[in-house]
Amino acid sequence: MPVIRKGQAPGMVGRAQFHDIFMGNFRDPAFGRLASELAAIEDVAWDAYNQGRKAPVTMKAGPEFADPDYDLSVEWKATRDRLLAAQKVHADPATRSRVLLICGAARNDGTCPGEVSKTWRLAMIAKQELEAEGVETDFLDLSLLTSDYDRHIHPCKGCVSTAQPLCHWPCSCYPNHALRQTNDWMAEIYEKWVLAHGVIICTPVYWYQSPSALKLMIDRLVCADGGNPDPTRTHGKDPEKAKALELAGWPYPKHLADRIFGVVVHGDVGGAEETRRALSDWLGWMGLIDGGSFACLDRYIGYYESYAESHEALDRDIGVQEETRNVARAVTAGMRELRAGRLTRTQLPSPRPK
Repeated sequence: MPVIRKGQAPGMVGRAQFHDIFMGNFRDPAFGRLASELAAIEDVAWDAYNQGRKAPVTMKAGPEFADPDYDLSVEWKATRDRLLAAQKVHADPATRSRVLLICGAARNDGTCPGEVSKTWRLAMIAKQELEAEGVETDFLDLSLLTSDYDRHIHPCKGCVSTAQPLCHWPCSCYPNHALRQTNDWMAEIYEKWVLAHGVIICTPVYWYQSPSALKLMIDRLVCADGGNPDPTRTHGKDPEKAKALELAGWPYPKHLADRIFGVVVHGDVGGAEETRRALSDWLGWMGLIDGGSFACLDRYIGYYESYAESHEALDRDIGVQEETRNVARAVTAGMRELRAGRLTRTQLPSPRPK
């Protein structure tokens, strides 16, 4: 059995430091008249932190799980049940084809930038084409992370690197009420991915790679590729149990396989091809199927021109607008073939099994 390596994480903060961190959320002088109420809430928050009450409300797992008596988080269980229901809708041949259309830019006009993103405009072009094809479109605008109140995609904690079965499907790392890691958007986002027959990601290039809002979602989807759908088998986050499970033989289930994907990447001076390739490789690794040569696009808009006039550059670039429509058309055609049974993902035995 591998040795569990320890020693990286610091100890818990003390009471005084906890107070400073907690009160940092209430700098507005208007909270001053609520000092006694905040102190009472702080005491409860400190106790939750000190006692490690990650999931304060639980329920018995029941007969669906390996350990029926294990105390499951009711929030995780509710998300998991929604994913099971979403998969049934996804598999129903009577439903309309559905695309999850993702805007990966951080910019919108509801916060500091003061203007919509070009990515959003391209996504709207794709949406218009999808709807003209009769496709149900679920639009996911990740820029809301920058402009909505208390909306979060918390970072992946890397459980999969300890052992694959420690990474639960859906992710059970959040919410963590002891650490106030709450209001995690991924519980909704997982459901959107499961419902979809196709996925289109529209994104700009930020410093030669995907924007942080998009990358947060990507990392949190690691549980869709090999994730453990039964947390009772690892008794929550027990690394020894997880390592033993993986070493005994783990099937690495691909929970989002056999969906069609398209990618629209745009940049201004560099990194567009690399970002498009990285996204395509990631989606393919998860078992999704690209919609063909027209489905994966990388282009420069206003190459080496001013940022101030970049929207005007997009206005003039009729070619990239039509190519974006082609991405939507290609994904639509791919979904049609896939759902008709005329397109399948080639599956071959790996020469390097884990």
